[in-house]
Amino acid sequence: MPMPATSGDRSTADASRPETATASPPEHKAPLDVLAGPIVPTLLRLALPTILVLVVQTLVGVAETYFVGFLGTDALAGVALVFPVLMLMQMMANGGIGGGVASAVARASGAKRRADADALAWHALVLACALGILFTVAALLAGPILYRAMGGTGPALTAALTYSGVVFAGSIPIWITALLSSTLRGAGNVKVPALVISSGTVILILLSPALIFGWGPIPQLGVAGGGAAVVIYYIFAALALMLYLRSSRSPLKLGIVPLRARLFKDILGVGLLSAIGTVQVNLTVTVVTAAVGLFGADAIAGYGIASRLDYIQIPLIFGLGTAMVTMVGLNIGAGQMERARRIAWIGAFLAFGVTELIGLAAALFPHAWIGLFSDDPQVLAMGALYLRNVAPAYGAVGLGLALYFASQGAKRVLFPVLAGTVRMIIAAVIGWSAVIWFGAGLSTLFQITALAAVSYGLLTAAAMLGGAWGRRPETFLSPSRGRRTR
Repeated sequence: MPMPATSGDRSTADASRPETATASPPEHKAPLDVLAGPIVPTLLRLALPTILVLVVQTLVGVAETYFVGFLGTDALAGVALVFPVLMLMQMMANGGIGGGVASAVARASGAKRRADADALAWHALVLACALGILFTVAALLAGPILYRAMGGTGPALTAALTYSGVVFAGSIPIWITALLSSTLRGAGNVKVPALVISSGTVILILLSPALIFGWGPIPQLGVAGGGAAVVIYYIFAALALMLYLRSSRSPLKLGIVPLRARLFKDILGVGLLSAIGTVQVNLTVTVVTAAVGLFGADAIAGYGIASRLDYIQIPLIFGLGTAMVTMVGLNIGAGQMERARRIAWIGAFLAFGVTELIGLAAALFPHAWIGLFSDDPQVLAMGALYLRNVAPAYGAVGLGLALYFASQGAKRVLFPVLAGTVRMIIAAVIGWSAVIWFGAGLSTLFQITALAAVSYGLLTAAAMLGGAWGRRPETFLSPSRGRRTR
């Protein structure tokens, strides 16, 4: 049985395997700037297209909500009930399982395992279909119970079930778009997913009002039309990505190959834990929101407005994070552990710096943000209370999330997910208990929320400093048994 090469004998081992160096054709090699170039410019180059795409998608979501608003309060409420569930699925697809796909492809590409990198595209497509079917069935069976539990009744519940039925019928193309985009990002190609998804938004902007209100021969579908526009948009994006992955220009080649358990394991070893992390984040927000709601409508309105600033930072952190997944994975695949660590820390400090600046500005001038949405004195006071307590901890969240994405690239996400569990326990469990059982006020609740954020960032950083990635790059190179492929 061959033994893994140690750092001292790697060059000798590689020299005895000339086929390793020629296993990949030139177009499949990792970008040189990722493996040897300056880190900050490369990170920004890979991050910018994804950030722009997420900003565009956010604006499109606002536009569709605007169109649905013309149908009345019940339609708007129905879509609002479905939105958190749809967002959860999209977060699991892009940042959860999608992170596992990008990590697996990046490590395979960095190690010049072309056959595995290509096969991972097919495995990602199979996973997308399976998970899409799962979410479609779950939405159909559990949707009525869930939306009623969230407060949906009467016409609002009817609108929610209508919109949900149409949108989740298109779960498969949503998952395909997410996982194939992650496949290309893992190979270092961020421009094509950005171009496909941005181009598709033009279709969505035109289709939404056409299907909702009816234009010419197109019948008026109401709230179902909004859902249908979303599905058509993702069908277009999924087909475009599949066609590109079949073309000669793609760095990966999508084709039907025998399914291998080790490749699924390589994806899901990162993806499942990452998906749990997305559930934790959503559950934490839900419980904290419920606790704030106990203080009345002004409190929930102020908190809702203030906490929107939390979400505005997501495109920035996610865009930088997906770039870190690619760079860390490619470098670890190539056996460059120290460079991978350096990328992780540089990206983490970039995320910390930007998010902390935003947080400090919001804490010092809270009315500059909250005043954009309301001039009610009570709402302004509640929102300012949140930002003064929680916004200074934004940097810790940025630091923790960046290291979480880097850990996806390294296939070492257990400790960041455990840090997220601690954050959830502090913010949701302790925060809720403090309000319900000990009569804590809003200020105390927000201080607990800030403590949870700081704990998350510090614990994730401590895990990295404590050797959570291990010390031997060989353990990252092969999806089976932790050995370099011979």
